Amino acid sequence: MQNPENHIAIFKGKTIRKVIHQKEWWFSILDIIHVITDSPHPKTYWAKMKDRDKALFEPFPFWEQLKLLAEDGKMRETDCANTEGLLRIIQNIPSPKVEPLKRWLAKVGYERIQEVEDPELASKRTRLLYKLKGYPEEWIEMRMRGIAIREELTDEWQKRGAKYKQDYEILTAEISQATFGIKPYAYKRIKGLQHENLRDHMDDFELILTMLGERTTKEIHKTKDSRGMQKLKDDARLGGEVAGTARKQIERRIGRPVISENNFLKSNSSKKIRIRFAKKIQN
Repeated sequence: MQNPENHIAIFKGKTIRKVIHQKEWWFSILDIIHVITDSPHPKTYWAKMKDRDKALFEPFPFWEQLKLLAEDGKMRETDCANTEGLLRIIQNIPSPKVEPLKRWLAKVGYERIQEVEDPELASKRTRLLYKLKGYPEEWIEMRMRGIAIREELTDEWQKRGAKYKQDYEILTAEISQATFGIKPYAYKRIKGLQHENLRDHMDDFELILTMLGERTTKEIHKTKDSRGMQKLKDDARLGGEVAGTARKQIERRIGRPVISENNFLKSNSSKKIRIRFAKKIQN
């Protein structure tokens, strides 16, 4: 299982937030209701639907609360449903937009099924996305390898006892702390990032060391046949320490920190703050 990637989809000119969960797309229920009802208060509309038919609208596995980017710029728990769940919801909403939305959901869902059945297709789409954003070919190759290593590691975590999103965040933070001497949230502050994907803003050294820490952690899990969060956490620290040792050796040779405030956005806002924070972390 991978930390969910957040995305925005467009239907009839309106945005619908979606996220990868359990290897399929899950969509914001409130966004869907707003699109097909034009209601200025989709939260109230959804609450009335649930009150009207409590048996039909019970949560999991019909719908779940997942974190999506809210209007205030923060990640907040939001009622979400997969394609099947949304079809159950929208069939109870009288609107001429229901049928077009059904076709749209079928298309989006089919594309995701294609990617699950053919991982190479998902890889091609990801490569294309990075190319369209302007990333160089060499970086894209490295990033794609990093994605593969990450997926292999999270699959290993799932098999060995990680159950919740928080578990993956804890293990990831453990590797990052041992590798770079800093956890992801602080790392993002150095780069001046908020909700962007940290790895999409790493340079070659940062990506290589991230891969080294995660690949080593996976191998330690398999060698020790570790089970349970505490043992996985211990392994994550050990795997990160291997990459951390490499980082320190690199820094001694090149005469500068591997951690860089540079990011792909090339934003200069709050630059002085980021520099001060980076120096504080590294001292």
